[in-house]
Amino acid sequence: MILRKYMSLFGIGSAKIDLVLPKTTFKQGELLHGYFFLEGGIIEQKLRRVECDLVMIDKNGKEENLIDSTTILKSDIIRAEECNKLSFTYRIPKKLPYFVEGSRYLFKTKLTFDQGVESLDEDYISIE
Repeated sequence: MILRKYMSLFGIGSAKIDLVLPKTTFKQGELLHGYFFLEGGIIEQKLRRVECDLVMIDKNGKEENLIDSTTILKSDIIRAEECNKLSFTYRIPKKLPYFVEGSRYLFKTKLTFDQGVESLDEDYISIE
């Protein structure tokens, strides 16, 4: 049991998060409904928060421009191998920064625990 705890502190076997969206193409101003899929790791972990950022990445993939950020404070426990869904509703901004040919949008999601390595997820989307 102690070995499992230390493994999760380094990210091995810790809980994971996945943003599940109904589609990958959205319009400016569109309201989207999805959910975060939380999957417990090899031990019970105390959740602290979920952060989800909408980011625009330049065509070279080197420069990121943060467009919007959402934080959900979540003082909960996810048990080993437990699966949960957490609703996610988000409105794509009506006005986006100037779009440069070849740029891409993505949601960067981060699940933070009281102890252990954060769980990360990235979901690319298109905005018309």
